[in-house]
Amino acid sequence: MTEAIQRVGVIGAGTIGASWAACFLSRGLEVTVSDPAPDAADRVARMIDGAWPVLTELGLAPGADPARWRFVADPAEAAAGSDFVQENAPERDAVKTGLLARIDAVLPPEVVIATSTSGLKVSEISRLCRHPQRVVTGHPFNPPHLVPLVEVVGGRFASRAAVETAMAFYRRIGKHPIEIAREVPGHLANRLQAALLREAIHLVAEGVASVADVDAAITEGPGLRWALMGPHATFHLAGGEGGMAHALDHLMPAMQGWWRDLGTPEMTDAVRAALVEGVAQETGGRSTAELAQARDAALVRLLQARRDG
Repeated sequence: MTEAIQRVGVIGAGTIGASWAACFLSRGLEVTVSDPAPDAADRVARMIDGAWPVLTELGLAPGADPARWRFVADPAEAAAGSDFVQENAPERDAVKTGLLARIDAVLPPEVVIATSTSGLKVSEISRLCRHPQRVVTGHPFNPPHLVPLVEVVGGRFASRAAVETAMAFYRRIGKHPIEIAREVPGHLANRLQAALLREAIHLVAEGVASVADVDAAITEGPGLRWALMGPHATFHLAGGEGGMAHALDHLMPAMQGWWRDLGTPEMTDAVRAALVEGVAQETGGRSTAELAQARDAALVRLLQARRDG
């Protein structure tokens, strides 16, 4: 049934929404974009132009055309006539709740609306919709046109059909959707990131290591493995021939002691200053745009290596 999805409405065209638009276009879809910012259409055009070379390198779907999109100011008009809607408004409950209700009002009840919310519960922000059963979380990871992960959450109201449609659609366009069975703040991947960042900040605040060395401890070590295997599979390999069972029996007692020693840092002015200065030293004065460009180029090479290997 997802083959019938040919027109996608992208509501909200900031960093995430514009990246989603480029992603959908690369999969041969037609896109209508809406955003209230006066320069939104220009920003979307720049994002698509900038992303298209790497998307081409990764491989375009038949019929993919970077010009196959249009911009309208009214989100309801952008949603009307769409076969699937990806909402990307600011992460504020009142904004998303009202916007989802407006979109819901102009669409047939079978059209799925996916919200890119990174932490809000879909059951709460869909509460004013006439058809909350078709509203799901479809949370991507930045940048959506490159990173495969999409977290799908149905919450209390979404139908099984809506969840399965979203999962199938994301798979069809080359994503790796995972279903979150129970609503929790921050979904899944952001909670894992938050746990690691909390300890990373704690180690800097306690003077254990510099910002650059904490980052290197990930990029030059476990981060390389995590691009290939998650924490459970990695721990399974740590057990050798005995696998997970051996690792749990022989390594977990020590790890539980480390858990008890993990920190809960407070974001004082001194800690904030140390983080800002530490990142400035680590990045050597390169702008965030330069860093993002280098990251994305490396992501393309990594994705190609994973695909080929």
